[in-house]
Amino acid sequence: MEYGQFCPIAKASEILGEKWTILIVRELLMGSCRFNELQRGLGLISPTILSKRLAMLDERGLVYRKRISGQRGYEYHPTESCKQLLPILLSLGGWGMQWARTNMTESDYDVELLMLYLERSILPAKLPGGENVIKFHFSDIDDLSDWWIVVEGDEVDVCTTDPGKDVDVHFNTTVRVMTEVWIGEITYRKAKVAGLLTITGPRALTGNVSTWLSDSVFADLPDAGEIVGRPAVL
Repeated sequence: MEYGQFCPIAKASEILGEKWTILIVRELLMGSCRFNELQRGLGLISPTILSKRLAMLDERGLVYRKRISGQRGYEYHPTESCKQLLPILLSLGGWGMQWARTNMTESDYDVELLMLYLERSILPAKLPGGENVIKFHFSDIDDLSDWWIVVEGDEVDVCTTDPGKDVDVHFNTTVRVMTEVWIGEITYRKAKVAGLLTITGPRALTGNVSTWLSDSVFADLPDAGEIVGRPAVL
């Protein structure tokens, strides 16, 4: 895709403007480096499109492709030019939180993406003991309604089958409410008072969940309604 313009915005868009490219960069900057890890964070992308976009980013110098030692396949690592996109992506995400919230549809509330983000948001050093198990039950879906996050030392894993361990904290809610709490649309307290969320477990863990399960980096941003001085559309 070429625009035929010397404008640096146009030249940057020739690299980043194709569908999925910005989200692939997002995943690379969040630590995904293997093909299946990138697919997990991107959801609906086809393997063919992902391969093409990674090849393009490699050719343009945003990705360093490295063969996995002793295995088939490659790892994909962001180069310095790719890393310098981080503040741009944060600004873009901040704009989306403020001005694009009303574009959300029910199909956007993806449980697999939510659990990936919750996994990435766990702060193991803030959890007491060497092992903790957090269970999420989502009442609004039939398939994959139960999820577990197992934290052992610095390792954090998500399971869709019972790991057979004692659960320390239980979350009972819907995918939409948990997404809105994590992203900052509603606080834990308000969701609990409204009967939209229950959290059970020892008070040391349930008293202030955000100390060990960090909120989205966009959680404190005002929406468009607050900015222009009118109620936001819900």
